[in-house]
Amino acid sequence: MVPAMRLTALSGGVQPGIRRELIKLLYTSMPQVMAITVTSGAGAIALALVSGDIGYALISCLILITAASRLYSLHLYKLRSANFSDQDVLRWEHIYGIGAVAFSVGLGLLSYRALRLGDAAGAWISFGLSMSFCVGMVSRAAVRPWIVLSASAVLFAPTIVAGLLRPELAYKLGSCMLFLFWITLREASRHLSKAFIERLEAQQALARQAHHDFLTGLPNRVAFLSALEKAAGRIAIIAIDLDGFKSVNDRLGHHAGDALLRQVAERLTHCIGPQGTVARFGGDEFMLLRPVEDGPAGKDAAVALAKRVVEALSLPFFVAQKPARIGASAGILVTELASDATVGTASLLEQVDRALYAAKRAGGGRWQWSGDEATVMDQAI
Repeated sequence: MVPAMRLTALSGGVQPGIRRELIKLLYTSMPQVMAITVTSGAGAIALALVSGDIGYALISCLILITAASRLYSLHLYKLRSANFSDQDVLRWEHIYGIGAVAFSVGLGLLSYRALRLGDAAGAWISFGLSMSFCVGMVSRAAVRPWIVLSASAVLFAPTIVAGLLRPELAYKLGSCMLFLFWITLREASRHLSKAFIERLEAQQALARQAHHDFLTGLPNRVAFLSALEKAAGRIAIIAIDLDGFKSVNDRLGHHAGDALLRQVAERLTHCIGPQGTVARFGGDEFMLLRPVEDGPAGKDAAVALAKRVVEALSLPFFVAQKPARIGASAGILVTELASDATVGTASLLEQVDRALYAAKRAGGGRWQWSGDEATVMDQAI
């Protein structure tokens, strides 16, 4: 199983990008956690002081310790989340869930202790705290239903058990109703989670449509220009135009032409590797952007990439169950970009376009340096 598929499987079928947004929602619950921490801690301490019961005192300590741990984890996430990998996000989801479950244990034990002691006031206070915590979880943690289900189960279980152990019928009925409430909570959290995920997927789909070519899946002109504007240091810009694409499109049809463009996109992506960007500018024109070293080594790398691309696109394609051959021409520009550069992206693109069309005029199937447009050089591959 490839790493991306494996991570998705571990994430319960949620894509890593969606999961990251969901966990970010979890960790924006600092005000809610702070509020329930203060009220629960104050309530538990008050019961311990008024009754003098050692059980209340121990449970108060558990509630305060788990509450402090939750607040600390929320603070750490805020400080470190910018550099988290997908695996880190998965781990911090589990940290949040464990913290919520641990806090639920304390509140559940508080209710259990009050019912076992026959402390009506304590039972009323602890049950109110439990329901407040439960409502807070649903409003925030429902984005990950397993957290709500696990925390609410350990929250209600002690109360249900203590109610069933009481001789009064009202307590037994209350325990049954609390169990039915947990089932309702289970379904509500699942529906809320589904709604959150669908909304995030729709937002990401819209964002992708705005910055990616619908046919090839490559970044589009807007995305490439954005990457170029953010680039710094020495870079190579390579403009690619297909030779003979129109004849294939006319001979085999537009569906075959679309399939051919998708295969071209795959070959270009393979050629440039993970350190560069390849975009479809429109029609059969593509642009490549890649950082290179200073000096001759950078120019050699740019030429090697252009040659690799032209060679790869000269190999046969197979579309509409028929072989098809095209070629490609390339224009190359290697330049130094600084954060305060005065040369705009339009000027850079104009330079590399002139080199590209000089290669096209020279017969195609070759590359041309920017600035050498007036010289017809034998650079055919």
